[in-house]
Amino acid sequence: MTDTLDATAQLQMLDVRKVSAVELLDAAVQRHRACHAQINAVVTTDLDRARRQAGAIDERRARGEPLGALAGLPMTIKDTFDVEGMPASAGLKDLLNRPAGDADVVARTRQAGAVIWGKTNTPVMAGDWQSFNALYGTTNNPWNPERTPGGSSGGAAAALAAGVTALEIGSDIGGSLRVPANFCGVFSHKPTWGLVSQAGHVPPAPGTVASRDLNVVGPMARSARDLRLLLSVIAQGSTPPETAPMTLKDLKLGLWLDEPSFALDSQVRAVIEAFALQLQAHGVTIERVRPVDVEVLTPTYRTLLSAALAADMPQADPPTLSHADWLAADETRARLGQQAHGVFDGLVAIIAPITPVTAFAHDHRPFGDRSLQSSAGEIFPYFSILDWIALATACGLPATALPAGQAADGLPVGVQIIGPRGGDARTLAVAQAIEDALGGFTAPPALEPS
Repeated sequence: MTDTLDATAQLQMLDVRKVSAVELLDAAVQRHRACHAQINAVVTTDLDRARRQAGAIDERRARGEPLGALAGLPMTIKDTFDVEGMPASAGLKDLLNRPAGDADVVARTRQAGAVIWGKTNTPVMAGDWQSFNALYGTTNNPWNPERTPGGSSGGAAAALAAGVTALEIGSDIGGSLRVPANFCGVFSHKPTWGLVSQAGHVPPAPGTVASRDLNVVGPMARSARDLRLLLSVIAQGSTPPETAPMTLKDLKLGLWLDEPSFALDSQVRAVIEAFALQLQAHGVTIERVRPVDVEVLTPTYRTLLSAALAADMPQADPPTLSHADWLAADETRARLGQQAHGVFDGLVAIIAPITPVTAFAHDHRPFGDRSLQSSAGEIFPYFSILDWIALATACGLPATALPAGQAADGLPVGVQIIGPRGGDARTLAVAQAIEDALGGFTAPPALEPS
């Protein structure tokens, strides 16, 4: 019965020999097979190698040898990261037929003893808030298979929510860590830009050395403590210093919820308002904030995002942004970051929505034909998903996503805890304090633990 246990609890079971690495791996694979037809989260596996690795770790543990922080824990990896024997496809068959070693973050988890056994689904070139492609098909949300789990780390979030894996590694340039966590009711952490290596992530093209602007790589899990654990493994250099454990009493947080130009469904707002009231009942001081001028933020972020994504487009559709235009946007970004930093002088962090709506129905039409519909029948532009995630991405800030409750439609609603640049330990500590006080992950009722 490990389906809903977080990674830390599973590692504790391994340490006291209550379960073996081979048994944990078998349980994860069994869970995958039991729900694969419903959710299609894990799309390719390397079980023979994984079983050899798990067996070797069991032998080392039996001999009392020193082991890494993740020793014996079965893990899956988003299929935008190269894994030895399982190159990143990013949803494209042509990318499979090439030699590939482990991406930097994969190598770090393997060195820490993680048993990597499968890859999770993603949209083509990580370019959507739904996870489907012609190579592996469509991934469904464990809370409602007719809905998307989000993207681009949608297979990862679905696997976590369904109890198939306890840890995952995702990436985020347009909400791809936070949106799926929000839609599936799990946790994720978008690190400060540059904290975690992007090497071995596709896109950009395989073999690219330079880090992509805006893009980050970060952990996904079923608890805040697991986010901290995995970040400590995959961060390059030294991780941000640990903060002392926080309690909610006397904590001062900003609530960014009132933004007239940003789309937000009334049922999502209601969950977050109730969440804020719960925090206040536990002693948190909530201050309504508007951290930056969104009339400047939105066009600046979209300009920078377009420039970053255009590098992966076919030459027939070259980017049209001049370097001078990019430099101007970069300067505006720096000024926005300076403006946002001032908000944290009196606040520990900012709470904000992640998406305008809960997980929506699968929609594979061309982007221009898609839209989002609120519970009240309002129509929002599809790209309004970029609204609430823009601040942390454009300014390179850390943002920890965690469950906040369930909407009237029964689907999860999450919030992001946004902190100052380099404040990763701070946002994770806030998330941990909230989880300790209010509770965290809830398993989807449609996929009860096996």
